Amino acid sequence: MARPFGARSGSDRETPHGIEALTRRAAATPGLIPLGGGLPSAVQFPRAELAASFLRVLTKQGTPALQYGWPEGLESLRRWVAEWLVARGFHGLTAADVIITNGAQQALALATQVLARPGQSVAVDPQSYPSALDLFVSRDLQRVPLTSPKNAHVYYVMPAVANPGGGTMNDAARAALLARRRPVIEDDAYGDLLFAGSAPAPLAVSDPERVFFVGTFSKTLCPGLRVGWLVVPSRWRRRALHLKQAADLQSNSLAQAVVDDYLARHDFERRLPVLRRFYRRRAERLASAVRRAIPSWRFELPAGGFGVWIETDAAVDERRFLQTAVEERVSFDPGTGFEAWPTRGPTTLRLCFSLARPAEFEEATRRLARAWRRAARGAPRAGRAREGREGTLRRSRWMAAPTSPAPAP
Repeated sequence: MARPFGARSGSDRETPHGIEALTRRAAATPGLIPLGGGLPSAVQFPRAELAASFLRVLTKQGTPALQYGWPEGLESLRRWVAEWLVARGFHGLTAADVIITNGAQQALALATQVLARPGQSVAVDPQSYPSALDLFVSRDLQRVPLTSPKNAHVYYVMPAVANPGGGTMNDAARAALLARRRPVIEDDAYGDLLFAGSAPAPLAVSDPERVFFVGTFSKTLCPGLRVGWLVVPSRWRRRALHLKQAADLQSNSLAQAVVDDYLARHDFERRLPVLRRFYRRRAERLASAVRRAIPSWRFELPAGGFGVWIETDAAVDERRFLQTAVEERVSFDPGTGFEAWPTRGPTTLRLCFSLARPAEFEEATRRLARAWRRAARGAPRAGRAREGREGTLRRSRWMAAPTSPAPAP
């Protein structure tokens, strides 16, 4: 399973009734329908193709896939990433600009270590990627709102497809962020999974000397290989590479070779529309099931990604809610794990449509509705602290207005 969602402190995960314990219990519960975790669908893993690549690289003369490599990563794989990004608008990018990392998480860690010292500030959205928030806490960084009038030392954003809401940063917000002329960490983990239309040009295209660009194959191939990348502005490149080498010498040679061989033999660009249609259909199916089962919950159909962000009108103990949900054999991601500044306001949660089968969504949401009713008994009504009309939710002013795309063909 993916990392647990909950409080930023480690103490929560050490208690038997903490969020981590419940998440692990959910993963081990027979018959449980997973609407949490943010895992890609195993149905879309190119298993036969990756297996063939694995065998090819193991039988190559000299077996370089089993040998040590350079800290920056396999040159042919870095060249592929650079060419892929040039097609997305990057100018003059070459393999020398790319560092292959152990997933996007290491890329985030390297960028953060280069840009910010303990006690300095990082600007984030009110809801953001939990492992990035945990990283910033571990580095003793002060989290401040993206909209703060005072400049932060570094800005962390997911402009193409945000996690957890699945929204896209609007043009005004992109321009305002770049106008600050501050270092930016641009996390593009879901950028290739925008359901409709083309993803906007990365912020790094507009300001390549200030924006660190993070990418990964975890969402589009498979997460187990742990292959990601970091594009580093030229003035910080030597420092980033030194930190990478000090951390682990290099990324996994075998995983890099397998991905490189796969990309050399298969049309990755043709794979993406298949994934987008696949996940978009699932998003629509889950949204319909939630509306029928729990009509009081508010959400918007995501523009991409793996999950739907939910807001409610009741302040329910989320541990109790998750425990009750696991008893009903369904899981979800508690909202406080995504909150940069958790409050005692209305309960929030993320529901993932990526892993469970669509045929299970109706039953999953019925189970979730039962768990919600049980957990919400006696809970105070939270009113409309999160502004929004019935059936919709509060949206960050950094996000583009949602669209209502036609059902995927």
